[in-house]
Amino acid sequence: MASKLILLGLLMNLLVFTDAQVGVCNGRVGDGLPSEQDVVTFYRSNGITRMRIYDPNQATLRALQGTNIELILDVPNDVLQSLNDQNAANTWVRNNIQNFPGVRFRYIAVGNEVDPNNESRRFANFVLSAMRNLHGAIRAAGLGNQIKVSTATYTGLIVNSFPPSNGAFNDNVRGFIEPIIRFLAANNLPVLANIYPYFGYLGDPNGNLPYALFTAPGTVVNDNGRLYSNLFTAMLDAHYAAQARVGGENVEIVVSESGWQSAGGRAAIVENAGTYNNNLIKYVKSTTGSPRKPGRTIETYIFAMFDENRKPGAETEKHFGLFSPNRQPKYQVNF
Repeated sequence: MASKLILLGLLMNLLVFTDAQVGVCNGRVGDGLPSEQDVVTFYRSNGITRMRIYDPNQATLRALQGTNIELILDVPNDVLQSLNDQNAANTWVRNNIQNFPGVRFRYIAVGNEVDPNNESRRFANFVLSAMRNLHGAIRAAGLGNQIKVSTATYTGLIVNSFPPSNGAFNDNVRGFIEPIIRFLAANNLPVLANIYPYFGYLGDPNGNLPYALFTAPGTVVNDNGRLYSNLFTAMLDAHYAAQARVGGENVEIVVSESGWQSAGGRAAIVENAGTYNNNLIKYVKSTTGSPRKPGRTIETYIFAMFDENRKPGAETEKHFGLFSPNRQPKYQVNF
């Protein structure tokens, strides 16, 4: 009887994640993390069927072969320049995709949060060319119907996001992002966007914590009849509004990262992290889309599976994990 109950629980987990279009990001910038094989086994035991990794880690790709886990595979920013050569892009696809026929590649994220306004600006001129070359290489390999090429952008490129319909890309990033959005639109490809209500909450001097945690009792923002009761959806629709202004009205957004820290800063506590991530899972499972895009599934990836103590930046960056590196949950997650 016990074994049957365990099996039933795993099947229920699988159904929740499949229906919800929810994945979990697998960062590895930390000490004491499980092996790549053990991480993949841990995903499967928790019924998590989508993963994002931030470089073509060969051990992870080997461990994923033959599983049902769908994958976002990142091209690291410091590799982008080399992929401005088509032959190099062909080789990258052969080495990291074609050599792993048992892996269910879903998206290739060509760069992560490249921004002409910060230290990543040195990569900005290489993103679109690398996307084009990798898209061409994937099509030439006969995988164009299976794998979609994109890049992972983030809310830092957007200004005037309140109300959401005012969302627009900053003038000094428009020359960078507009050609990318138009390329995605022309090729029926999605944009990947990292959306963090935690940072939206911190950036608002009158921050409304229940609005950020999905716990507001009702409508907080009425944007000309579009009603918002949570900051996640408002930020998502600000992204949609921004891309519509540069030719991307019909470009779907996949939320490639979202999460809440459990330590290290204001409102970064275990209770809030558990509330946010559980409510996020529940929301994207049950929602019928956003006010701007009703009826559209919101495919979302939680950041991250484990705490990463070697992440650079603020202390909060080290505490996004659903689990500690020893695989102990920091709070109950309703998988």
